[in-house]
Amino acid sequence: MNTLVLFLFLFPFSCVSSSPNNCPKCGIMDVPYPLSTSDNCGNPNYKVYCKNETLEFLSSVGFYYKILNINPHTSSLIISPPFIQKHSCQSSDLSLGGFKIDENSPFNISSRNTVMLFNCSENILLSPLNCSSSSPCRRFEEANEGRNCKNTLCCSYLKDSSMTSHRIRIRNQGCTAYISFVDFKAEESINAWRYGIELQWTPPNN
Repeated sequence: MNTLVLFLFLFPFSCVSSSPNNCPKCGIMDVPYPLSTSDNCGNPNYKVYCKNETLEFLSSVGFYYKILNINPHTSSLIISPPFIQKHSCQSSDLSLGGFKIDENSPFNISSRNTVMLFNCSENILLSPLNCSSSSPCRRFEEANEGRNCKNTLCCSYLKDSSMTSHRIRIRNQGCTAYISFVDFKAEESINAWRYGIELQWTPPNN
């Protein structure tokens, strides 16, 4: 009898302590565990930021990117790439070298991203990237968002294990602008391309 009473006493406690501690919504967006907007919820190793009711991801070099979508079932989220500045072919994070995640972070750039680079120097032609006239970056140059980069040298590549999963690099004397699409299909209309950079996270040990 004493054993049964002890079990009934401990069982509810163990259920409560193991429940995920979700953070409050940020605007209209849910913040599922393990993502954390404060020290009181989520897992602090999975920090995101709620600013003016907009959920954002902070890169390791101090640039904030708006979070567009979160899928807790696939441990992934999609952030918005920085805009390409008007009247120039430069991404707004150019001075910081582009997008970068700390290599000790539980986040990484997924392999479902197709990255397009613009205004590149000719040195990039020595790389294995697709810089040909058939590269999909040429189609993006025809869209409103890409017109500032029209007639520059552009290249595209699928983010995979052969390239760093923690960085999309741009720089002066290199490529000065970039864009990214998730699960890209070249045969689709440009209006159907899914704009964003997909990040995955490694689930916490607990």
